Amino acid sequence: MITNLLVANRGEIARRIFRTCRDLGIATTAVYADPDADAPHVREADAAVRLPGAAPADTYLRGELIVEAALAAGADAVHPGYGFLSEDAAFARAVRAAGLLWVGPEPAAIEAMGSKTAAKRLMAAAGVPVLDALDAPTEADLPLLVKAAAGGGGRGMRVVRALADLPAELAAARAEAAKAFGSDEVFCERYLPAGRHVEVQLLADGHGTVWAVGDRDCSLQRRHQKVVEEAPAPGLDPAVRAALHEAAVSAAGAVGYTGAGTAEFLLGPDGRCWFLEMNTRLQVEHPVTEAVTGLDLVALQLAVAEGRALPGPAAPPVTGHAIEARLYAEDPAHGWRPATGTLHRLELTVPHEEFTGRGVRLDSGVGDGAEITPHYDAMLAKVIAWAPTRAAAARRLADALARARIHGPATNRELLVRALRHPAFLAGQLHTGFLAEHAAALTAPGPTAPDLRGAGRAALAAALAAALADAAARRTALPSGWRNLPSQPQLKRYRTQDGTEHEVRYRLTRAGLRAEDHPDVELVEAAPDLVVLREGGLRRAYRVARYGDRVHVDTPAGATALTALPRFPDALVRTDPGALLAPMPGTVVRITAAVGDTVTAGRTLLVLEAMKMEHRIAAPADGILVELRATPGRQVETGTLLAVVKSSAQSSEQSAAQSPAQSPEEV
Repeated sequence: MITNLLVANRGEIARRIFRTCRDLGIATTAVYADPDADAPHVREADAAVRLPGAAPADTYLRGELIVEAALAAGADAVHPGYGFLSEDAAFARAVRAAGLLWVGPEPAAIEAMGSKTAAKRLMAAAGVPVLDALDAPTEADLPLLVKAAAGGGGRGMRVVRALADLPAELAAARAEAAKAFGSDEVFCERYLPAGRHVEVQLLADGHGTVWAVGDRDCSLQRRHQKVVEEAPAPGLDPAVRAALHEAAVSAAGAVGYTGAGTAEFLLGPDGRCWFLEMNTRLQVEHPVTEAVTGLDLVALQLAVAEGRALPGPAAPPVTGHAIEARLYAEDPAHGWRPATGTLHRLELTVPHEEFTGRGVRLDSGVGDGAEITPHYDAMLAKVIAWAPTRAAAARRLADALARARIHGPATNRELLVRALRHPAFLAGQLHTGFLAEHAAALTAPGPTAPDLRGAGRAALAAALAAALADAAARRTALPSGWRNLPSQPQLKRYRTQDGTEHEVRYRLTRAGLRAEDHPDVELVEAAPDLVVLREGGLRRAYRVARYGDRVHVDTPAGATALTALPRFPDALVRTDPGALLAPMPGTVVRITAAVGDTVTAGRTLLVLEAMKMEHRIAAPADGILVELRATPGRQVETGTLLAVVKSSAQSSEQSAAQSPAQSPEEV
């Protein structure tokens, strides 16, 4: 019987497991790296043990430190969560050797399925179709997908479309895999850009019962990492679904599997399917399965670990449809660039009691005021919606995301809302290239129509709210800009995240609001945090929040993030068009060019690692690399000068006269 559970993980999965523990009356112990000292999972645990350091390699990947923490805290069981050491057989054995209960499969099963290459061989021997690992790829095998053998989540994965690129991509994948999973083993297989990613949730006990707990579609991905997942997988032929479930159960039986796991498959456009891998842990997307079955998968994991049998010969039937969206701190319009900084607010209206049941659910590892750092994955939260039908679930989830108040770094929220409302998504036209195929529509700037949805109206609302806030600070009832007689208009300037500037000129008179750029807009109500505007009979409320020069304006129709600009800007600083600045905090991991090299636009010059992913910094134009300030291992902040590329037409005098300053958005 488990009395005190240590979760060898962080963030939302630690909080998720703690929630079930509270329901079951189990005490909880957290571990934390220094950047997580005040994280929600640490505050919510009954006890917490520090892992000195910041990088995962020094903290959450140190199995011996975690075992010591469990013993020190008096824990009698360890749950690995997902990621980090969750699929490390040596860690599982170390936990058991210390006299602790391991909440997971047998170490031998982890080893058998933990390596994708070994798992493919095992499944092929069992008669399950697999995409063969290619030892010596040829032109006929292109395009290729290079994959890490010891882990997933998009790390250590590369698409190769020319054999000449394969050696460099293999080297890059090995380096990334070694840092993420402690193993640099990679392999190649054929890449099917129009395939669907479908998986089967498994649960098995030690008494011979194996459940196939429905299936999920996880095809909407970016950088080979899942973004939107749903259960059940829509549009599956019943025969294909039965075959996938049977293959998954066979996979579990082949290794004597116990606990929760997932068999993942690639479904081709022609209906053929291939086994990809088996994840010997709980998946990030497990909430959609919980929503359609009513199960608590963590509670069942704990029951199996205690030696109890699953409650019945088969899993309960699937009811309705559930969709999960991963909210990331990143900018999809700029190559999915991760974003860091202070998350001032994450507010989503979710009834607290709705957890494994119906409605909308929020799983998050961060709270208001959290610092989003480059040390960990960029995921802020998972938002899950259930409804009787797929269309209703998509609508409910899109609405919940659109209404959420998310103030801080850039996020993929708008992309998620547009994807969930996209006709192709609603029609079930899913494949792993969906986000790339529809990128233009999903990442285009916000609405510019002359109504109350546009960024210009949001800027007007921000200006009026700022005037009321200034009046409150001066302890006067009259906002700045109020005049009894005609006068010059008030002027405020804002910039949206896509770089568009909005200039607001307005007067507040006895006759009401007079906005020069919005002559038909009437002011209905105004306060420092709320402005109500009306135009042509349409009335809309804007909720305004300010954090320094950053302003967030929220409406039920969407949100706008603005930066307040000085009324009288300084003279423009000349920038060097060939200067490359770090677009995010991170670590330089590789240099792929040298000073004096002639480079072409788009050529990778160096690679930064941030938020567990590698990001290529490319030459902005053809020219000569004249300066290189980056070195492997160097920690850089946003805006750090990394390199300078000069075109052959530029003279050295011109180069010397120009400042290296450049905004990260131009990199």
